[in-house]
Amino acid sequence: MPSDALSAPMDAAALDATPPDAAALDAADPLRGFRSRFTLPEGVLYLDGNSLGALPVHTPERIARLVRQEWGEGLIRSWNEAGWYDLPRGLGDRIAPLVGAAPGQTVVCDSTSVNLFKVLTAARRLRPQRRALVAELGSFPTDLYLTEGVGVHPRDRRLLPRDGWTADSLAELLGDDTAVLLLSHVDYRTGELRDMADITALAHRHGALVVWDLCHSVGALPVELDAADVDFAVGCTYKYLNGGPGSPAFLYAAARHHDAAEQPLTGWFGHADPFAFEPGYRPAPGIGRFLTGTPPLLSMAGLQAALDLWDEVDLSALRAKSLSLSSFFLQLTAPLGLPSLTPAEPSRRGSQVSLRHPHAYAVMQALIERGVIGDFRAPDVLRFGFTPLYLSHRDVQDAATALREVLESGVWGEERFAASAGAVT
Repeated sequence: MPSDALSAPMDAAALDATPPDAAALDAADPLRGFRSRFTLPEGVLYLDGNSLGALPVHTPERIARLVRQEWGEGLIRSWNEAGWYDLPRGLGDRIAPLVGAAPGQTVVCDSTSVNLFKVLTAARRLRPQRRALVAELGSFPTDLYLTEGVGVHPRDRRLLPRDGWTADSLAELLGDDTAVLLLSHVDYRTGELRDMADITALAHRHGALVVWDLCHSVGALPVELDAADVDFAVGCTYKYLNGGPGSPAFLYAAARHHDAAEQPLTGWFGHADPFAFEPGYRPAPGIGRFLTGTPPLLSMAGLQAALDLWDEVDLSALRAKSLSLSSFFLQLTAPLGLPSLTPAEPSRRGSQVSLRHPHAYAVMQALIERGVIGDFRAPDVLRFGFTPLYLSHRDVQDAATALREVLESGVWGEERFAASAGAVT
C-alpha cells in the first residue's frame, strides 16, 4: 500500500467537503496492525498520546526482565553482561533514524529540561562574543524558564509573539549579537509545524546557532536534523515514542561541534575515563561528553521495549496516516464552529488539532467522562493528539461525534465540570 494512500493534499476549503468513509480509510491503513501491540483500555478513545503515549504490550515483560534477571540475578555484573553501561549511546543510535541523524550524534539521558540546559549553555559558549538569545513567547514554559536559568539577561532575550510570527518577523530579531535561536519544531499548543531547514539556514546566515525542541514531532513525523544542518536538539520519549511516564529524554549534537562543545554538568558518566576516578574532569570524546550521571535503567528498559516497535515503522506511512487522521477530525468538527489554532495546510501541521472554546476545561471534562481523553491548555484550548500507531479513523469519527453531542447537550455547563482550570489532565 503506498504511503500516500490515506491522505491527499488539503486546504482550508477542503474542510467543507464531505468527509471520507472511516471504514474505507482504516481498510487502506498500512499501519493498522500496530494497534494490537498496545494496551488500550476498553471504552476509551485516547487522543492524548501527545502528552503520554500508550503502553506497548511487551514493555512490562522487558522491565520485569531487567528487575528479576539483570538486577535480581546479575547484580552489578549486569553493567557489562546486560549492556547497561552502553545503553545511553545505544538507545541514542536507535532514536537517530527517527530524527534524521547519523550514528554517534544522539544520546539518551536525563530529562528534556536538563538536556536543554546543557545544549543552551554549550551553544552560548560556542558564541562567546554574542549575548542575545531569540526564542518564542509561546514556547513550552520550561524552554523559557531555562533561558533564564542559563543566565541570559532580560535585555538580551528577544521573544517572538505567541502566535502568528513569520520568517520575516524572526529575521527582524536576529542580529550580529545573536548567539542562539531556540524554537519548538511543533508548537505544543497549536500543533503548527515549523520549517526546520529554512529557519535553521536563516539563523546561520546571521551567525547564530540553533537549538530545536522535538518533543512534539519525534515519533509523529519524519525529522531531518542532519539534512537541515541543525546544531543541537532535545526531545522526550514518553509522548509519541511510548517510552512510558518519566522515560529519559534524548539530546542531539551535530558532530562538527563535538570537539569544541562544553556542557556545564560535568558529571562522572561524561568523563573520558569514568573509572579512573581522577580529581579533574576530562570530557569524553564525541556525544558522550553530554552525559552526566548514572542512567535511569528501569525507565530505559521501557524505552528499549518501545523502540522495538519503532524499528519496524515506515516514517512516510506514519506521516501520511497522521495527516489523514487530523484532516479527518478537522473536517468532522468544522460544522461545530469552533475556531482552530491548528493550520489546515498539511505542510504546516504536526499531529494534533487544537480547537478553542470559552469553556474548554469543562468541555474536556465532559468528554473525558464519556471516555474521550484529550487535554486542556489554558485559557481556552481543547487539544487532541493523533498517534498513528494505535488510533483509527473510526476512533476519530467517534471522538468528533462525542464532541458534537457534548456541545449540543450543554452538559459541560453543569456545576460538576466547573472545577479549577488548573487541574490539567
